[in-house]
Amino acid sequence: MNCSLRIILKVRWIAMEVLLVLLLATSLAPLTHAENLAERYAASGELIITQFQTAPFPHPARADGHKYKDEFFSAKESYSDSTVAIFIPKGFHETGKIDLVVHFHGWDNNVTAALKKYELIEQLVESKRNAILVIPQGPRNASDSFGGKLEDTNGFKRFVSETMETLRQKSSLKRTEFELGKIVLSGHSGGYRVMGAIVDHGGLSDHVREVWLFDALYAETEQFLAWFDRYHGRLLNIYTEHGGTKEETEKLMGLLKDRKTAFWAGKESAIQSNDLKACQPIFIFTELPHDAVLKAHRTFRQFLETSCLSEK
Repeated sequence: MNCSLRIILKVRWIAMEVLLVLLLATSLAPLTHAENLAERYAASGELIITQFQTAPFPHPARADGHKYKDEFFSAKESYSDSTVAIFIPKGFHETGKIDLVVHFHGWDNNVTAALKKYELIEQLVESKRNAILVIPQGPRNASDSFGGKLEDTNGFKRFVSETMETLRQKSSLKRTEFELGKIVLSGHSGGYRVMGAIVDHGGLSDHVREVWLFDALYAETEQFLAWFDRYHGRLLNIYTEHGGTKEETEKLMGLLKDRKTAFWAGKESAIQSNDLKACQPIFIFTELPHDAVLKAHRTFRQFLETSCLSEK
């Protein structure tokens, strides 16, 4: 074998090794990320980061991506992530029924960023509520409100069924023969759309006891109102001056007033815990900016503390 051939073969072998290392690193990246995130919250409880068959994405309606104004979001980058985060707070009391708080992030966001930025886990722990937090990945870092498979008929029912099975198979819960209890739907900004679909045709409307809209009432108002009329759950809507939800919120309040349906409306500084506990539409005006309504005043925790969810 001449010298030139040896050099060529060696270069090829090195190239193959480099490619193998890169492929291995890529395949382990999601696992490593999930492990690091779980470690971050280990002192507070058990965080499971996993992939769901019933997660919002991928979905045929976004197989070719999505364009908003002049920006294009590809299927690969924004609509192929089936990640779901499930958090069980430390000291969770196993009663035979599992109550869920399912939160939907808004535009230009993802599961990891939402957990960190809005301190959802920290606020759940602070609230001492005996519930499990579930956050599905919506359109990843995209300007899009589409809820994927969770907008399909009974799509939410299938998603919750997989959530329960995941808890049985992958969590440290000792009891596996549990049933679904109460469901609270929580959504920020663009999360409104999938929530509207869920209460309308998601398959578990009778389990949904509360709906929380964090500056998120852009549309789907008829679906939310129909759910309230049928189940008389707690509908919380906190809105801002410039978040784009004020007009729709005022329209809904006007409709309720015309038909003489009781509701509470006022400034954030005026509302008391007893006001929040009422099972009626509650409209809270805040002077906070759109992106601060979840965390700045610990409003997510406040909604938890005054909810139908039991204390640990």
